[in-house]
Amino acid sequence: MQLVNVGFGNLVNAERVICVVSPDSAPVKRIMQRAKDEGKLIDVTQGRKTMSVIFTDSAHVILSYLKPERLSPRFGGETAEE
Repeated sequence: MQLVNVGFGNLVNAERVICVVSPDSAPVKRIMQRAKDEGKLIDVTQGRKTMSVIFTDSAHVILSYLKPERLSPRFGGETAEE
């Protein structure tokens, strides 16, 4: 099990992460609201602006204040240039 820091010392099991995305699109906002309603939203921003949304294979949604570009290498991914 590989634990990854997603901000403020909060750790996530990297093997359970499906993707890390930006919270700006309407579909992501709807998924965040649905996860909140179902009790599957985990907010680790400590009151700061949400910069990335992490989806897990257990249908949990984790909010982080770190940008996806910073989180991606921590999970073993690459940052794509647009």
